[in-house]
Amino acid sequence: MEGREEIIRRWFAMWLEGKDQGIREIFAEDCVYVESWGPIYHGVQAVEHWFSEWNTRGKVVTWEIRQFFHQGDQTVVEWYFQDQMEDGRAENFDGVSLIRWEKDGKIGALKEFGCKLPHYDPYETGEKAQLQNEDMWT
Repeated sequence: MEGREEIIRRWFAMWLEGKDQGIREIFAEDCVYVESWGPIYHGVQAVEHWFSEWNTRGKVVTWEIRQFFHQGDQTVVEWYFQDQMEDGRAENFDGVSLIRWEKDGKIGALKEFGCKLPHYDPYETGEKAQLQNEDMWT
């Protein structure tokens, strides 16, 4: 399991540095990657393109791993993420990645799930929900 955790740490570090330091060593040729807000990438070449292009528009400021869970050929990693985009937008959210490993130790599938921040209690002031923003990513 430690080898899997090291691969995940390496992937996160690439984002923090904004440099591809072995995407093809981490992801299977026919991998599938789904971002928490919807985009999907089919194949390692698409993951490389996305990584390269995204890093021209923004910077990952923080991507902290909170914990790992392993079972069989799967790993779940809980994390906190923060970025700063060139257009001035900044995002931060809690998240989880569900990872499926291939027999050769590469990532075959990775699906992210995000939880918008800040968290709040919509019933703090009464019986009727006071929602701050019903659109997940705005």
